[in-house]
Amino acid sequence: MTELAPDFADAPNGTKPFSRFEWMLAGRYLRARRKEASISAIAGFSFAGIMLGVAALIIVMAVMNGFRTELLGKILGINGHMIIEPIDGPLNDFDDVTARLSKLESVRAAIPIVEGQVLASARENSRGVLVRGIQEADFQKLPAVLNNVLQGTLTGFDDGGGLAVGSRLAANLGLQLGDRMTLVSPRGAVTPMGVAPRVKAYPITAIFQLGMSEYDSTYVFMQQAEAQLYFNKNDTVSFIEVYLQDPDNVGIMRGPITEAAERPVFITDWQQRNATFFSALQVERNVMFIILTLIVLVAALNIISGLIMLVKDKGRDIAVLRTMGATRGAIMRIFFITGAAIGMFGTLAGFVLGTVVCLNIENIRQFLSRLTETELFSPELYFLSRLPADMDPSEVATVVLMALVLSFLATLYPAWRAARLDPVDALRYE
Repeated sequence: MTELAPDFADAPNGTKPFSRFEWMLAGRYLRARRKEASISAIAGFSFAGIMLGVAALIIVMAVMNGFRTELLGKILGINGHMIIEPIDGPLNDFDDVTARLSKLESVRAAIPIVEGQVLASARENSRGVLVRGIQEADFQKLPAVLNNVLQGTLTGFDDGGGLAVGSRLAANLGLQLGDRMTLVSPRGAVTPMGVAPRVKAYPITAIFQLGMSEYDSTYVFMQQAEAQLYFNKNDTVSFIEVYLQDPDNVGIMRGPITEAAERPVFITDWQQRNATFFSALQVERNVMFIILTLIVLVAALNIISGLIMLVKDKGRDIAVLRTMGATRGAIMRIFFITGAAIGMFGTLAGFVLGTVVCLNIENIRQFLSRLTETELFSPELYFLSRLPADMDPSEVATVVLMALVLSFLATLYPAWRAARLDPVDALRYE
């Protein structure tokens, strides 16, 4: 304690709160000596726990946000925000209905679709696919498909009589451009013997990759007129997909779209079709936040144990400081600064670590996959071909603030305990 006396001698009694003297003492207590190795180890573990907890929270929240954003973008990029289906008969006036819907200010595009499920086969392989009949001009309204064509072209799609297939479907069936894929539909021509399956082979004119395994392995695009013939639609379509300027406006657009259709229609939106899926994502996200918050809480509890041991070890120092004029408030602030510094620097380090990992998460995933020779983010399980991370500034600020509050609260009891010691009782801690 003698080394502290000259520094304190220059400070008047009743120093201002958080003065240079209090910061100096807190800094010296953080620089533990050899005989205080156990205290230093606890402080180190507390620092590491807070750092890893904050980093884990930031990374997990960013990945969950990125996962939701990417899935939402992929789903809404190829599926309409609203599906318009007829109630009173076949949708044979789809051109007029589409034109009226397209004139609405909030509607970005309206696309008539012929859809059916068939069995696709090639090279002794087969799998179920979803065929969508669409006009070539409507591909311009689907940048998710138009901008992700790996091989071939969609130009001349109406006249080519071919198919555009997903990259995973092509790989699974061993198909290349120009190869023929056979489609088998159970609902074919009606004969005296009953309904005969329809079997027809089509050339592959384009291969696309949307980045979502479910679509890349299932979707097949066919020229609309050919799809009408193949599925016995007779100049009708299955439904009309409506894309809005703002997908969140599906609720307020139901009325205007129903009026513009000018016929009884049944409307479903993307929120209804994917409610269970996105609700499950939200629940998982909330549970992960609670679980990872416990890591920060445990690290904050380590600060309490470390400071209590520090107070016990510095009992003689506290006694001398009190006899030299230090107030209870000054003693409390010294140990508060000591513990809060661990939380502050741990939170800052966790924020930096979490940000660096989020910005390079896909490169890290690829490196770990090569290192372990395993698939750490299987597209078949997670639907996406890359690991996304989308940092939300408000969420990051919440995580940082929560870690700081827990760290500051953890220092209050040990600091109060140190301030309550009087010069005589403090000597008993030695």
